[in-house]
Amino acid sequence: MRVIDSNSDDFERSQELALRPKTLGEFVGQKRVADQLDLLLSAARNRNAPADHVLLSGPPGLGKTTLAMIIASEMSAPIRITSGPAIQHAGDLASILSSLVEGEILFLDEIHRMSRPAEELLYLAMEDFRVDVIVGKGAGATAIPLELPHFTLVGATTRAGLLPSPLRDRFGFTAQLDFYEDSEISVIVKRSADLMGIQIDKAAIEELGSRSRGTPRVANRLLRRVRDYAQVHSDGKVGAKEAKAALEMYEVDAIGLDRLDLGVLEALVKRFNGGPVGISTLAMAIGEESETIESLAEPFLVRMGFISRTPRGRIATPAGFEHLGMKAPIGAPNLAQNQIGLFDTPASDA
Repeated sequence: MRVIDSNSDDFERSQELALRPKTLGEFVGQKRVADQLDLLLSAARNRNAPADHVLLSGPPGLGKTTLAMIIASEMSAPIRITSGPAIQHAGDLASILSSLVEGEILFLDEIHRMSRPAEELLYLAMEDFRVDVIVGKGAGATAIPLELPHFTLVGATTRAGLLPSPLRDRFGFTAQLDFYEDSEISVIVKRSADLMGIQIDKAAIEELGSRSRGTPRVANRLLRRVRDYAQVHSDGKVGAKEAKAALEMYEVDAIGLDRLDLGVLEALVKRFNGGPVGISTLAMAIGEESETIESLAEPFLVRMGFISRTPRGRIATPAGFEHLGMKAPIGAPNLAQNQIGLFDTPASDA
């Protein structure tokens, strides 16, 4: 038996794994999704059959991987974990599917990034539990049907709109995960602190909850950094003072905006007078890639109402100016007139 040193990397990893809830009863938040999943899994257990295929969609860090592991735990089934980018050929997927056992959970993360040939193979596997293996080439090629055990596919995606309809329609249950309320994040922070042996008071928990962007992954990351600060600069106990000082050091403001978020907002407000400005120009202004801004900063800034995507480019809203302690100038872009329509495409550069 291997003894884990409390100062080793193994101890840190074991603590991170321990933060994941193991059952739906331990899972905090997403009550609607949790109740629906509970019904789905309970019915499958009563029939003594594998559960229907499940699609989990939503922004990163909301618990898609955790829910996949919970599904495996609730069904007392093994779980196989892979990702869309790792499956670039139909043969890769056929190899994985043929090695599954009856009732096994196949968790496919970022399923929208799977290759098209693999997607088409997956259609048959999900519906008829078989795949056709092509032997030979050209006119002499032969398709050999290979029967598969009944398995449950759990797909996860941050961009459900990129999934083709034939693939979405083959999932028996689709769940959209939403951002968490501050009160739910506070419960998660308290649970994580208890599991990690961190002494933290109520005020510090609420401080972390309000700066975690409604995302458990962010909350747990900030909790570890606050813990580090308290261990170095105080007696290890985390109070509101230590939490605020640590978050200020890591450049996380009162509502959760970090350095990248503030850099985008300040560039838009101070350098471009509120816009409109194209995403490429905005990225050059702060020295980041356009994809980084679009995937990491922009979703939260839009959700907070600080910026808006328009056909002419990105614009800062009056709330965005106000957050930086400024007033929107006279003649600033009108949000109502510039709001992007449902079928409009925002400018890539302006």
